[in-house]
Amino acid sequence: MLTVLAVVTVVSGALIAGALWGLYGKLRPRVEGVVVAVAGGALLLSLVLELVQPAIEKSSLTTAVLGVLAGAGLFAVVDYLIDEKWGSDSGGGMLAAITLDGIPENLALGVALIGAGAPEVAALAGSILLSNLPEAASGARSMREGNRFSKGKILALWAATAAVLSACALIGNVALAGLTDDLLAFISCVAAGAVTASLTTEIMPQAHRQAPHWAGFATAVGLLLALLLHNLGG
Repeated sequence: MLTVLAVVTVVSGALIAGALWGLYGKLRPRVEGVVVAVAGGALLLSLVLELVQPAIEKSSLTTAVLGVLAGAGLFAVVDYLIDEKWGSDSGGGMLAAITLDGIPENLALGVALIGAGAPEVAALAGSILLSNLPEAASGARSMREGNRFSKGKILALWAATAAVLSACALIGNVALAGLTDDLLAFISCVAAGAVTASLTTEIMPQAHRQAPHWAGFATAVGLLLALLLHNLGG
């Protein structure tokens, strides 16, 4: 349980640290675009190697397809509603991206940590941290620039998100260990679908907008970093 709490603290703490960075730190748009692209590259590989592929191996291709479509559809609906209420540049889409892929992802993380060794723990925590930190920074910065919320309210939103995702990881570790492989695979693929949708609608467009000439290279760097973490866990 101490290992689980340590991983949860690191992963969720990255959201709060990222939000603080976005609210109070100073970062040139080009550098921010590169950082976001690195996170996108890490997510691109992680969703395949850590979520979809294991789900297919433990369950079936049908389960994976249904889960991915459900996650992508859910993200699309929520992202549309957020755009209608807050505006497309409010940062709410990034918050939705982290929340929608984070809930099933952290449930799966909690289950995966049962009996996991140090390398596997480091790989899982590192991959999620690598994506959470810059995404939270970018989302909080967009919220601040939109002038729709005070800094205190923005930080509270991200802290609440971190708390929800932490609870999901703990629930996954304690309550979901007995679920069938099919259900766990479906949960993982819902996360993968939400990640895929967020990459297309939120993360990659922002990276290209802020760093048009470096976003592609930075995405490749993020992919390689995720690959290294995955191999560390293997």
